[in-house]
Amino acid sequence: MAFFDSLGGYINTDISLATPILLAGLGLLIINRAGLLNIGAEGTMLIATIMAVYGSYISGSVWVGLIFAMVSGAAVGALFALLTVTLRANQTVVGAAINVLGSGLSATLFRIMFGVSSEVPAIDVFRVWKIPGLSAIPVIGEGLFSHMPMVYIAFLLVPVMSYFLFKTQAGLNLRSVGENPKVADTLGINVYRTQYIAAIVGSMIIALGGAFMSTGLTKFFSEEMVSGRGYIALAAVVFGRYKPSGIMGAAMVFMAGIVIANILMAQGAGIPYQFLNMIPYVLTVIALAAFAHSAVAPAALGKPYKRG
Repeated sequence: MAFFDSLGGYINTDISLATPILLAGLGLLIINRAGLLNIGAEGTMLIATIMAVYGSYISGSVWVGLIFAMVSGAAVGALFALLTVTLRANQTVVGAAINVLGSGLSATLFRIMFGVSSEVPAIDVFRVWKIPGLSAIPVIGEGLFSHMPMVYIAFLLVPVMSYFLFKTQAGLNLRSVGENPKVADTLGINVYRTQYIAAIVGSMIIALGGAFMSTGLTKFFSEEMVSGRGYIALAAVVFGRYKPSGIMGAAMVFMAGIVIANILMAQGAGIPYQFLNMIPYVLTVIALAAFAHSAVAPAALGKPYKRG
């Protein structure tokens, strides 16, 4: 009975923790569907975390902080596109460089913006929005209808993105570029423009995940706070078979590991917390080993396109 009483809280925690990974995964999906392989989600999210905090701090509005984060994501996406689409640099190397850049730049910006004082400045953060009526439903109400607005936005993006990718002409053009850019080019689709837009928009969505971490889940910035979630998002895209609904399911499965760890610690299982903290990463590795072979990636993923 005690577990049933707490079930709504467990569901709520799983969904909240899955939100940054879901957003990062959806952003990566847009980029991947255009034939670009970007492993730089970790760095993009890190830069977005500090920019969201700074925007919220100077404006007093968490939504302004969100805009700051999205602008930083657009800048990183444009840089990635410049290097990989225009200059045709190795996409894996560029993505790895973005991760290194994000780690160093976010820490440096934090020191420039807030100094080295131990005092934590006050910022505006996301607060829980309970949906009237629905949030009062036992278990389900707490689990599904008592969340911060970014959680609702993230999960609403799943059907929106599914419709865009598979039901619209623009989505078809995007997928065509990722499957065979040469054929897409002959059909009049501007491959380079499509890839630039995908890189920029996708990186903006990834940045939303970073912004939610610092202004929603943790209420401020700390160095390396993304803690590998950008890499887990990469795995979620593969585990989700390059579909929005699959990425949503993968994100929730991976973050269920943290919920399980919290339950075990609360019950005094006697397992060292270091091993419990490994659970989501172990789940990620197991999922990749079990399902990576069945995921069909875009045919031109990671292959630079040169017209003519």
